[in-house]
Amino acid sequence: MPLHRLASVTIGVPHPEQTAPYYLHLGLTPDTDGWFATRDGGRQLRIVPSPTRRLAEIHLEAHDEDDVRALAGRLARLGVARTPRARELVTRDPVTRVAVRVTTGPPRTPPSVPPTPYNGPGRVERHGRAAAVCRDRPVRPSKLGHVVMGSTDVAATTAFFTAGLGFKVSDTVKDQAVFLRCSTDHHNVMVMAAPVTFLHHTSWQVDDIDEIGRGAHAMLDGHPERHVWGLGRHHAGANFFWYLKDPAGNFTEYYSDMDCITDDHLWKPEVFDGARGLFAWGPTPPPSFLRPDDLADLMVSSHHAG
Repeated sequence: MPLHRLASVTIGVPHPEQTAPYYLHLGLTPDTDGWFATRDGGRQLRIVPSPTRRLAEIHLEAHDEDDVRALAGRLARLGVARTPRARELVTRDPVTRVAVRVTTGPPRTPPSVPPTPYNGPGRVERHGRAAAVCRDRPVRPSKLGHVVMGSTDVAATTAFFTAGLGFKVSDTVKDQAVFLRCSTDHHNVMVMAAPVTFLHHTSWQVDDIDEIGRGAHAMLDGHPERHVWGLGRHHAGANFFWYLKDPAGNFTEYYSDMDCITDDHLWKPEVFDGARGLFAWGPTPPPSFLRPDDLADLMVSSHHAG
C-alpha cells in the first residue's frame, strides 16, 4: 500500500486556549503553533481556531515520491480535485470537505518496549508484585492511532479513501460505519454515518490496559464531566478503550492492544451488526456516544455555512 501511517490531524475549536490544557493533561507534549507531540510519533495534533468544532485536516505519509504520484493519478481518475507537488499532495474528500495532505517520509520504528508480563491460566510470566500497580509516572500516549469522522455519505467517503488514497477496509458495521487502514493497525480512519460532517474522536495509543485505567482516572480527577464511555473492549479492532471528552465536545480515546494486520491474505473483513459493532464487553454506551449532545447545533451551523 502506498501509505504507511496516519501522521497527524488538525482540529478546529472555538476556543483553543480552553481546549489546549485538556490535551496537556491527556499526556501530549506542547510544541509551537498549536502543535502537540506524542511520545514516539512526533507532532501529531494541531489545534486551530474555528467557529465550530471540526476536523480540519488529516495528514498521511507515503513511502516516496512515486507513491505520491500514483495517488495523484488515482484521484484524477476519480475526478477528485488535488494539488500535487514533488513530495506532497493536497486533496479534499468531496463529501465531508475534510482536507487530506500526503507527504513522504520513512516509516517510524517504535522503540523496543519490554512486553508486560501477565499471569494467567497455565502460565506464570510474572514473579512477585505486578510492576503496573506501582507505576506513578504520568501516562503519555505513544502515538495517534486513528481518527473517526461523520459523513453524510459513507459509501462515497469510503471510496475516496480506498479508491483514491489506497486505504483498505478492515471491517464494517452494517449500514453505519467502515474501518479503514493505511498501516498495519486495524484502522487509522473510521467513517461513520451522520447527518452532518463532524469529528467524532481521535484515538491515542498507550502501552497497556493499566495505562488506560491510570490515564483515564487522572483525567477524571476533578473533571467528572470528561467521562464518556469505558472501560471496555471493542470487537472490531479488539482494543481496550476508555473515551473522554475535551472542552470543545470532541471525544478522545485511550486505547491499547489493537489488532494488527501484517498479512492481508490472513485477514478477512467482517460485517458486524448490533452490539458487536460497538463492543465485546463493557458498560452500555450512552446515547451521546453515537449522537453527541451538540450534533443538532453542528447541523444548524453547517446549514448556515452552506
